[in-house]
Amino acid sequence: MFDQFLIREDSLENVSENGRVTGFRFAVRIADYRGCFLSLHNGYYLIVDGTEYPNELQKFQINGKEPRTYEELKTCCWEHWDYDDEGYVYVQKDGGLEEGMHHIGIQQSILAQYGYMPWDEEWVLHPPIPGSGQGAGKTETVSFFDLALSQGGNK
Repeated sequence: MFDQFLIREDSLENVSENGRVTGFRFAVRIADYRGCFLSLHNGYYLIVDGTEYPNELQKFQINGKEPRTYEELKTCCWEHWDYDDEGYVYVQKDGGLEEGMHHIGIQQSILAQYGYMPWDEEWVLHPPIPGSGQGAGKTETVSFFDLALSQGGNK
């Protein structure tokens, strides 16, 4: 629904831990006008400069808490991601990204929070893989963004 607004354009930056660049992050918004409970947030299909980064290499940060895996978010059934609140997608990549422009493809996967479909119980037990087209909620296609990472803006 709001696919073209998923990523804040000036938010791409490298992330360091103990003086070593361990990955990168960028700010995202929810594509659903209602927001969602975090337990329904299934992650992202993410491709950066032709390289796919599966959920296992991603963490999500929202509500002022530390970045968490999507497996950890499954238990956050009372914590809400409100519409228009920014979250951050953290991606593990030794050395991070190089300075300059990066082509990012993203599809958000948030399971339906109302109604019932025959596959709902299976998706709760075994969530669909983001990018498979299943469980994509309001983002039916992969959206592409060209974002700049500048040396001065890295953390």
